Amino acid sequence: MTDAVKLSPDDPVIDAEALKKAEAYIEEEEGATNRLVGVLGAFVTAMAVVMSVFHLYTAYGIVSAQILRPVHVAFVLFLSFLMFPIARRFRHRIMWWDWIAAIAAVASIAYMIHGGDDLMDRNTSPDNWDIVFGVVLIVLILEVMRRASGWIMPVVVMSFVMYALFGEQLPGSWAHRSYGVPRLVGHLYMTLEGIFGIAVDVSSSLIILFTIFGAFLQLSGAGKFFIDFSFSAMGGKSTSSGRTVVLASFLLGGPSGSGVATTVTLGSVAYPMLAKAGYGKDAAGGLLAAGGLGAIISPPVLGAAAFLIAEFLKISYLDVLLMASIPTCLYYFALFLMVEIDARKFGMHAVKFEQVESLWNLTRKYWFHFLSLVSIVIFMLYGFSPVLSVFWATVVSFLTSFLHRDCALFSYDLFRGRGPIARQIFQSPFFKALEAGSTGVLSVAATCAGAGIIVGVVTLTGLGLKFSAIIIEYAGGSLLLTAVYTSLIVWVVGLAVPVTASYIICAVIAAPALIKLGVPDFAAHMFIFYYAVLSEVSPPTALSPFAAAAITGGDPYKTTLQSWKYTMPAFLVPFMFVLDPSGLGLLLTGSIKNLANADWGSIALVTVTAAIGIGALAGGVQGWLFKKTTWIERWLLIAAGIALVYPTTFFDMVGVALFALVIALQYFRRTTAAVRP
Repeated sequence: MTDAVKLSPDDPVIDAEALKKAEAYIEEEEGATNRLVGVLGAFVTAMAVVMSVFHLYTAYGIVSAQILRPVHVAFVLFLSFLMFPIARRFRHRIMWWDWIAAIAAVASIAYMIHGGDDLMDRNTSPDNWDIVFGVVLIVLILEVMRRASGWIMPVVVMSFVMYALFGEQLPGSWAHRSYGVPRLVGHLYMTLEGIFGIAVDVSSSLIILFTIFGAFLQLSGAGKFFIDFSFSAMGGKSTSSGRTVVLASFLLGGPSGSGVATTVTLGSVAYPMLAKAGYGKDAAGGLLAAGGLGAIISPPVLGAAAFLIAEFLKISYLDVLLMASIPTCLYYFALFLMVEIDARKFGMHAVKFEQVESLWNLTRKYWFHFLSLVSIVIFMLYGFSPVLSVFWATVVSFLTSFLHRDCALFSYDLFRGRGPIARQIFQSPFFKALEAGSTGVLSVAATCAGAGIIVGVVTLTGLGLKFSAIIIEYAGGSLLLTAVYTSLIVWVVGLAVPVTASYIICAVIAAPALIKLGVPDFAAHMFIFYYAVLSEVSPPTALSPFAAAAITGGDPYKTTLQSWKYTMPAFLVPFMFVLDPSGLGLLLTGSIKNLANADWGSIALVTVTAAIGIGALAGGVQGWLFKKTTWIERWLLIAAGIALVYPTTFFDMVGVALFALVIALQYFRRTTAAVRP
């Protein structure tokens, strides 16, 4: 596929060192992996391909949860110990201890599967071998999480384990009955409520299939097409560079579902364009990170946490996509507004490109990539389950790749009998996609296994109800304060752990507080999901802004602040659907079954007021509406935005009035300046 645009030779370029630093942030999120060659490389690749083939089979075949979940964990641990080194100095080789850990992981799972129903029946009184294999598996999961994402997540998991073991020594409301190692191991290892609970269920049945689907799209050239399409569609205006980043992040983020990966992929192409348009290094990095963040909240894939929402609430994944649609539109509306304000505030100029491919030619040649992207939703609308939908969407992606020679997942020469068949298969994009599908899920799957330990402790000790009671007590029964405290808890947890883990932890300990005060469960979980996503742009784990700063050469913390600036307006929106019943309109009633009876007038009203509130907040945060604001106008805009976030008639009227007042003040100042001699 040809590039859609070219910059002139004297434009800013991104050196190899910057890209290496950016890739380091991806490794920080997904783990520093070994690059193996020879027999070892072939073996690990073959195991990854077998893992993908097994999970594609389970999407169509019938495999019980007692088999699928443990086998999934066995694959994840085995490959992780071979691919993630114990320390960086041991990279690109497999040490003897890696083999021992990998084999021990498989042995622990094999013991559990072989034990069958008898093993599960004795979970309250496990024997000595049960305890040994259970403790070994828990320790190995902690080690894999450390290798894949650092020390923080294992420390958090161990804190929950300590809470279960020493509950009677804790003070006040936190105290509970202590559980011994046998009882804890029995619950976490020998049932489907701990390690092999909801998180691993979603990882084994949905997340890995979407990862395989994303790999098929990327290897067939869809990612490059989406970037090229955005460049061609948005050229010619002063806002074109910013708009290109916003559109491309949406299209590129859908298949990837990763904020950091989207930021780096897009930044390596788009930063020279942003710099030429007039963006500073920090502002450009902030916009790239904010765009990358949209990858986690954008249908049809969203991030891994979205699959967990469907499982926790026992609803269709299509319902989750439905609930995310309006908030996602509002998020990108906020980004587009910020880009428009940037162009006027900083006097940015249009960037001229040498067009290599017109928008029409690109679309005519590679239109089928859009079909692959939306096919998931189409299959779900036809009544397919999410698992079958992504399976058949992967098949569609495979078949449509042959509609253009450049995108084919198998070389055309293979079908003509030219050259060694085995070599062409093993070196084909199809084979690489199967490998990437498994290797790309390892870090998230390890986190899900660790999060299963947390969920198991919470269900065993009743921590969720205790914690929700404590939150409500501190909030004095106020829903507003409870929502504020919950958002702060999710944000703080998200500073330390990835989005998926942050959502799982807070879904079991914080969501009950909101639900207890009358917030519908789907609204409470979506509220927590959106604030868990903030971890992508919040220090000290602000990986997306840090990766963007590595590409632009900007300051990481200033880039993070810029990213906050771009994302802030849209992230006040979640308060709308927990503070008042009318705000549920933003989630489209939470179910596709209820759409026929939905009050579309109310939905339209709350969406419009949310959009006006976002506009007011964008102007207040930027200090610029139609022109530079005075300090009074700036605070009036912020107050208007906050008032419009509270979805009641009184506050909507106050917010609209304040917004109209600022518009009138700016118009009056402009008119006065025009007539002044």
